Amino acid sequence: MLHIAVCDDEKNFIASLDDLLQKYAAQTDLEIKVTPFYDGSELVEKYDTTFDLIFLDIQMNQMNGLKAAERIRQMDEEVSIIFLTTLTQYSLEGYKYQATNYIIKPIKYARLKAEMDKWRKRRPQGDSPYLAVSSPSGKYRIFLKTLHYIETFNRSLLLHTEQENIICSKSMKEMEQALRSKGFARCHTSYIVNLFFVKGVKKLEIELITGEIIPISQPKRKEFMEQLADYWGDFL
Repeated sequence: MLHIAVCDDEKNFIASLDDLLQKYAAQTDLEIKVTPFYDGSELVEKYDTTFDLIFLDIQMNQMNGLKAAERIRQMDEEVSIIFLTTLTQYSLEGYKYQATNYIIKPIKYARLKAEMDKWRKRRPQGDSPYLAVSSPSGKYRIFLKTLHYIETFNRSLLLHTEQENIICSKSMKEMEQALRSKGFARCHTSYIVNLFFVKGVKKLEIELITGEIIPISQPKRKEFMEQLADYWGDFL
Protein backbone atom coordinates (compact mmCIF):
# COMPACT_ATOMS: atom_id res chain seq x y z
CA MET A 1 0.00 0.00 0.00
CA LEU A 2 1.12 3.53 -0.78
CA HIS A 3 0.40 6.17 1.84
CA ILE A 4 0.10 9.59 0.21
CA ALA A 5 -0.45 12.93 1.95
CA VAL A 6 -2.13 15.77 0.06
CA CYS A 7 -1.73 19.21 1.61
CA ASP A 8 -3.66 22.09 0.03
CA ASP A 9 -5.93 24.80 1.43
CA GLU A 10 -8.55 24.16 -1.30
CA LYS A 11 -10.85 21.31 -0.20
CA ASN A 12 -12.26 20.86 -3.69
CA PHE A 13 -8.77 20.43 -5.11
CA ILE A 14 -7.90 17.78 -2.52
CA ALA A 15 -11.10 15.87 -3.34
CA SER A 16 -10.29 16.10 -7.06
CA LEU A 17 -6.70 14.89 -6.60
CA ASP A 18 -7.93 12.05 -4.37
CA ASP A 19 -10.26 10.94 -7.18
CA LEU A 20 -7.38 11.00 -9.68
CA LEU A 21 -5.16 8.99 -7.35
CA GLN A 22 -7.87 6.36 -6.81
CA LYS A 23 -8.35 6.14 -10.58
CA TYR A 24 -4.60 5.56 -10.92
CA ALA A 25 -4.75 2.94 -8.15
CA ALA A 26 -7.52 1.06 -9.97
CA GLN A 27 -5.65 1.10 -13.28
CA THR A 28 -2.37 -0.07 -11.78
CA ASP A 29 -3.80 -2.55 -9.27
CA LEU A 30 -2.34 -0.59 -6.35
CA GLU A 31 -3.81 0.22 -2.97
CA ILE A 32 -3.45 3.93 -2.22
CA LYS A 33 -4.38 5.58 1.06
CA VAL A 34 -4.75 9.38 0.87
CA THR A 35 -4.53 11.51 4.01
CA PRO A 36 -5.66 15.14 3.52
CA PHE A 37 -4.24 18.25 5.21
CA TYR A 38 -5.49 21.79 4.70
CA ASP A 39 -2.44 23.78 5.79
CA GLY A 40 1.30 23.26 6.11
CA SER A 41 1.20 23.69 9.88
CA GLU A 42 -1.38 20.88 10.17
CA LEU A 43 0.82 18.57 8.08
CA VAL A 44 3.87 19.30 10.23
CA GLU A 45 1.98 18.95 13.52
CA LYS A 46 0.35 15.64 12.53
CA TYR A 47 3.20 14.30 10.44
CA ASP A 48 3.11 10.53 9.92
CA THR A 49 6.38 8.72 9.26
CA THR A 50 4.56 6.13 7.11
CA PHE A 51 4.04 8.65 4.27
CA ASP A 52 5.63 7.52 1.01
CA LEU A 53 4.78 10.63 -0.99
CA ILE A 54 3.50 14.14 -0.26
CA PHE A 55 1.68 16.41 -2.70
CA LEU A 56 2.34 19.82 -1.16
CA ASP A 57 0.83 23.12 -2.27
CA ILE A 58 3.31 25.98 -2.11
CA GLN A 59 0.85 28.84 -1.60
CA MET A 60 -1.09 28.46 1.66
CA ASN A 61 -2.12 31.00 4.26
CA GLN A 62 -0.76 29.94 7.67
CA MET A 63 2.35 27.94 6.73
CA ASN A 64 3.27 27.76 3.06
CA GLY A 65 4.56 24.64 1.38
CA LEU A 66 8.21 25.67 1.30
CA LYS A 67 8.28 26.32 5.05
CA ALA A 68 6.44 23.04 5.68
CA ALA A 69 8.93 21.17 3.47
CA GLU A 70 11.83 22.65 5.42
CA ARG A 71 10.34 21.36 8.67
CA ILE A 72 9.47 17.96 7.15
CA ARG A 73 13.06 17.49 5.97
CA GLN A 74 14.21 17.88 9.58
CA MET A 75 11.94 14.96 10.52
CA ASP A 76 12.18 12.77 7.43
CA GLU A 77 15.01 12.82 4.89
CA GLU A 78 13.62 10.33 2.41
CA VAL A 79 9.91 10.94 1.94
CA SER A 80 9.17 12.13 -1.61
CA ILE A 81 7.67 15.60 -2.06
CA ILE A 82 5.90 16.85 -5.19
CA PHE A 83 5.10 20.55 -5.00
CA LEU A 84 1.84 21.92 -6.34
CA THR A 85 1.77 25.48 -7.63
CA THR A 86 0.15 27.82 -10.10
CA LEU A 87 3.42 29.71 -10.58
CA THR A 88 6.53 28.24 -12.21
CA GLN A 89 8.71 30.80 -10.39
CA TYR A 90 8.60 28.67 -7.24
CA SER A 91 9.90 25.50 -8.86
CA LEU A 92 13.63 26.08 -8.44
CA GLU A 93 13.22 27.15 -4.82
CA GLY A 94 11.38 23.91 -4.13
CA TYR A 95 14.38 21.82 -5.15
CA LYS A 96 16.27 23.12 -2.08
CA TYR A 97 14.12 20.68 -0.12
CA GLN A 98 14.95 17.70 -2.37
CA ALA A 99 11.65 17.96 -4.20
CA THR A 100 10.88 15.02 -6.47
CA ASN A 101 9.18 17.40 -8.92
CA TYR A 102 6.54 20.09 -9.16
CA ILE A 103 3.17 20.12 -10.92
CA ILE A 104 1.36 23.18 -12.20
CA LYS A 105 -2.29 23.33 -11.12
CA PRO A 106 -4.91 22.40 -12.20
CA ILE A 107 -3.90 18.76 -12.69
CA LYS A 108 -5.12 16.57 -15.52
CA TYR A 109 -5.14 12.79 -15.14
CA ALA A 110 -2.56 12.26 -17.91
CA ARG A 111 -0.09 14.51 -16.07
CA LEU A 112 -0.71 12.79 -12.74
CA LYS A 113 -0.32 9.32 -14.27
CA ALA A 114 2.96 10.29 -15.93
CA GLU A 115 4.29 11.71 -12.66
CA MET A 116 3.24 8.70 -10.60
CA ASP A 117 4.74 6.27 -13.13
CA LYS A 118 8.02 8.17 -13.08
CA TRP A 119 8.08 8.36 -9.27
CA ARG A 120 7.42 4.63 -8.87
CA LYS A 121 10.32 3.78 -11.24
CA ARG A 122 12.72 6.01 -9.30
CA ARG A 123 11.52 4.87 -5.88
CA PRO A 124 13.97 2.52 -4.14
CA GLN A 125 12.60 -1.00 -3.94
CA GLY A 126 14.32 -1.86 -0.67
CA ASP A 127 13.38 0.38 2.22
CA SER A 128 16.19 1.59 4.45
CA PRO A 129 15.57 0.43 8.03
CA TYR A 130 14.46 3.19 10.35
CA LEU A 131 13.01 4.00 13.76
CA ALA A 132 9.79 5.98 14.10
CA VAL A 133 9.97 8.04 17.30
CA SER A 134 8.03 10.83 18.97
CA SER A 135 9.71 13.74 20.68
CA PRO A 136 8.50 17.01 22.24
CA SER A 137 9.33 18.73 18.93
CA GLY A 138 7.42 16.29 16.68
CA LYS A 139 7.57 12.88 15.03
CA TYR A 140 10.71 11.63 13.34
CA ARG A 141 11.74 8.86 10.99
CA ILE A 142 15.36 8.13 11.89
CA PHE A 143 17.26 5.96 9.43
CA LEU A 144 19.56 3.56 11.26
CA LYS A 145 22.47 4.38 8.96
CA THR A 146 22.44 7.94 10.37
CA LEU A 147 22.13 7.00 14.06
CA HIS A 148 25.50 7.07 15.86
CA TYR A 149 24.48 6.18 19.42
CA ILE A 150 21.79 6.53 22.07
CA GLU A 151 22.20 7.65 25.67
CA THR A 152 19.89 8.19 28.62
CA PHE A 153 19.04 11.84 29.23
CA ASN A 154 16.80 13.25 31.98
CA ARG A 155 14.59 10.12 32.19
CA SER A 156 14.36 10.07 28.39
CA LEU A 157 16.72 9.02 25.62
CA LEU A 158 18.91 11.24 23.49
CA LEU A 159 19.45 9.94 19.95
CA HIS A 160 22.64 11.24 18.34
CA THR A 161 22.20 11.34 14.55
CA GLU A 162 24.23 12.83 11.72
CA GLN A 163 21.86 15.79 11.49
CA GLU A 164 20.83 16.54 15.08
CA ASN A 165 20.21 15.16 18.56
CA ILE A 166 16.62 14.05 19.19
CA ILE A 167 14.94 13.44 22.54
CA CYS A 168 12.79 10.31 22.66
CA SER A 169 10.49 9.04 25.40
CA LYS A 170 11.15 5.31 24.82
CA SER A 171 12.99 3.33 27.48
CA MET A 172 16.48 1.96 26.95
CA LYS A 173 15.07 -1.58 27.17
CA GLU A 174 12.50 -0.84 24.44
CA MET A 175 15.19 0.67 22.23
CA GLU A 176 17.52 -2.27 22.78
CA GLN A 177 14.76 -4.66 21.66
CA ALA A 178 13.92 -2.53 18.61
CA LEU A 179 17.57 -2.50 17.51
CA ARG A 180 18.35 -6.15 18.23
CA SER A 181 20.17 -7.85 15.30
CA LYS A 182 20.42 -4.52 13.44
CA GLY A 183 24.08 -3.72 14.07
CA PHE A 184 23.68 -2.03 17.46
CA ALA A 185 25.01 -3.13 20.85
CA ARG A 186 24.49 -2.11 24.47
CA CYS A 187 27.88 -1.07 25.82
CA HIS A 188 26.75 0.53 29.07
CA THR A 189 23.62 0.80 31.19
CA SER A 190 23.11 4.23 29.66
CA TYR A 191 24.42 3.71 26.10
CA ILE A 192 23.64 1.83 22.88
CA VAL A 193 26.07 2.28 19.99
CA ASN A 194 25.87 1.71 16.24
CA LEU A 195 28.70 -0.76 15.54
CA PHE A 196 29.19 0.67 12.06
CA PHE A 197 30.60 3.85 13.60
CA VAL A 198 32.99 2.15 16.05
CA LYS A 199 36.63 2.93 15.25
CA GLY A 200 38.19 1.20 18.24
CA VAL A 201 37.98 0.34 21.93
CA LYS A 202 40.58 1.38 24.50
CA LYS A 203 40.12 0.24 28.09
CA LEU A 204 36.66 1.59 29.05
CA GLU A 205 36.19 3.99 26.14
CA ILE A 206 34.78 3.52 22.64
CA GLU A 207 36.02 5.85 19.92
CA LEU A 208 33.70 6.42 16.97
CA ILE A 209 34.88 7.28 13.46
CA THR A 210 33.23 10.66 14.04
CA GLY A 211 35.67 11.38 16.88
CA GLU A 212 33.00 10.99 19.55
CA ILE A 213 33.97 9.09 22.72
CA ILE A 214 31.43 7.07 24.69
CA PRO A 215 31.93 4.89 27.78
CA ILE A 216 31.86 1.11 27.97
CA SER A 217 31.17 -0.43 31.39
CA GLN A 218 33.31 -3.23 32.78
CA PRO A 219 30.34 -5.64 33.23
CA LYS A 220 29.30 -5.24 29.60
CA ARG A 221 32.76 -5.08 28.03
CA LYS A 222 33.22 -8.81 27.32
CA GLU A 223 29.83 -9.25 25.66
CA PHE A 224 30.24 -6.01 23.72
CA MET A 225 33.66 -7.04 22.38
CA GLU A 226 32.21 -10.37 21.23
CA GLN A 227 29.39 -8.56 19.40
CA LEU A 228 31.87 -6.14 17.84
CA ALA A 229 34.14 -9.02 16.71
CA ASP A 230 31.17 -10.79 15.12
CA TYR A 231 30.10 -7.56 13.38
CA TRP A 232 33.56 -6.77 12.07
CA GLY A 233 33.99 -10.39 11.01
CA ASP A 234 30.99 -10.08 8.73
CA PHE A 235 32.69 -7.24 6.87
CA LEU A 236 36.28 -8.52 6.76
